Amino acid sequence: MKTQLKKLTFVMSLSVAMLAQPDLSFAAPGTLDVTPVLINYASIVHANYQDSLQAAKKMQQTINVFLAQPSAGTHQAAQNAWREAREFYGQTEAFRFYSGPIDDDDGPEGRLNAWPMDESYVDSVKGREDAGLINNRQFVINRDNVIAQNERGGEENIATGWHTIEFLLWGQDMSASGPGSRTYTDFVDGKAPNADRRRQYLKVITDLLVDDLNSLVKEWTPGRKFNYRAQFEKGGLESLRMMFVGLGSLSRGELAGERLEVALNSQDQEDEHSCFSDNTHRDVVNNALGIENVWLGRYKRADGSLVQGPSMKDLVASRDAALAERTSRQIAQSVASAQVIQAPFDREIIGAKDAPGRQRIQATVNSLVQQSKDLVAAANAVGISKLTLVQP
Repeated sequence: MKTQLKKLTFVMSLSVAMLAQPDLSFAAPGTLDVTPVLINYASIVHANYQDSLQAAKKMQQTINVFLAQPSAGTHQAAQNAWREAREFYGQTEAFRFYSGPIDDDDGPEGRLNAWPMDESYVDSVKGREDAGLINNRQFVINRDNVIAQNERGGEENIATGWHTIEFLLWGQDMSASGPGSRTYTDFVDGKAPNADRRRQYLKVITDLLVDDLNSLVKEWTPGRKFNYRAQFEKGGLESLRMMFVGLGSLSRGELAGERLEVALNSQDQEDEHSCFSDNTHRDVVNNALGIENVWLGRYKRADGSLVQGPSMKDLVASRDAALAERTSRQIAQSVASAQVIQAPFDREIIGAKDAPGRQRIQATVNSLVQQSKDLVAAANAVGISKLTLVQP
């Protein structure tokens, strides 16, 4: 578990970066028409959230089967479905950091993907078999109560979302070479204490995750007069600015900073994003890919079809073709560097600075830092002379 001081330091810096009024000035855009880019972006966001929702529904169905008939096979199927659903959700992180539907004051991001979590807040851990909400039979497990407990009393008191589901499916990762080793018997009456409540808790938070993703799909659905998409597509340069804020903030502050540099510095397994399943290496790849999707104005859907159209790259190329190409190369390099990071991530971060795993992660950090600088220059090229990005 991280120290509370370390976590609070991050929360304070993140809040300042997100809530401060950005110092913006727009250069005369001339004939630059940003609306087609905004419309294509909105289509990509909607498609990505749709795929995330459908994959989460498949996970929900698989988990329901597991809860009804706990066995080694149904347990493995539930774990596989979680991994598959994360492939799509990881790419949606490029749509954050500008107070859109995912992370405005009423947004579900804190319920969906908050981390790191204090596992003992939810369930038993090694040396504390009676810990957590699940083992407190005075706590009534239902949707409203679980939502109320999320981050109550501390940022690491995570009660909902992807990583709580992950923890319940895998358990603590106590292995140096693999993920957590929770067995299906933790969900079988008579085999483990409070197995009935563990089943109930997993169902409630899985259903909640699906509902939260569905709310995001609705906000980005085309053809509606009063959802977020309708106003975003009419937002002109301000909407384009938000796109740059999303990409730049994920590049530097979140992915390079909180998800990679922190783990490199601490060499602590608790600082990796998906520590229970050892899926962190895929999280990094999909976050980087989400940035590239938005920059290039294209997204490959779950069914293999492409959503593609006018892009940020096209806008920048109309003003500075060399800069647009350089930024594209740098973003592609970040994806390629991320793909080289090996599993398990908690072994990659161990060792001296010249350890191969640490060098692979550092190369990804370096590429992401450079691409954030290129994105700032690209924003300048299309008339956004100053913007505030989330910093680590």
